[in-house]
Amino acid sequence: MYGRPVSIRDIPVKTLSGEESSLGRSDLAGKTLLVVNVASKCGLTPQYTALEALHERLAPRGFAVVGFPCNQFGGQEPGSSEEIAEFCSATYGVTFPMFEKVEVNGAGRHPVYDELTTVADADGEAGDIQWNFEKFLVRADGSVAARFRPRTVPDAPEVLAAIEENLGA
Repeated sequence: MYGRPVSIRDIPVKTLSGEESSLGRSDLAGKTLLVVNVASKCGLTPQYTALEALHERLAPRGFAVVGFPCNQFGGQEPGSSEEIAEFCSATYGVTFPMFEKVEVNGAGRHPVYDELTTVADADGEAGDIQWNFEKFLVRADGSVAARFRPRTVPDAPEVLAAIEENLGA
C-alpha cells in the first residue's frame, strides 16, 4: 500500500475556511466521529439540529460530528464556503467542524469518501452515497464502525447505540 494514507484520518482535507487539515487533526485525534455529507437546501437539512445536539452532548466523552458540504444531490448546497458557514451558524447554531465542499460520488469523489463508500450499511449495501445526510461512524483508530443512510436521523436508537458502543473504542 505504498503511497496510500495509513488511515482515513490521515487523508488531507481542507476546512471550510480553506486551511489544510485532516480528520486526525489535534482537536479530533482520538475521538469517535460521525462523518456526514451535508446540504443547506435539502428536505433533510433540519437534521443539523440533532447533529449539533449530539456533538454538544457527547463531545466531553470523546465524540465529534464533522460535516462535508456536497452539492451533488439536486444542487442543494450551491453556496460558497462563507455562505455555508453563515447559514449553519445562524440557522442551526452549528459548532462542529465543517470541511470544504466535496464530491462524494463519481469520478471527482473525495478520497475520504473513496474509503467511506467501501463500507456497507445495515442491509449489507456499500457503494455510492444515496443523498445528503448519509452518516458514517468512524472509530478513533480510523476504522468505520457503521453506515447510516440519509433518512436515518442522527438521534435514531441504532445510531445512538452504535455511538455508545464505540465511544472510547
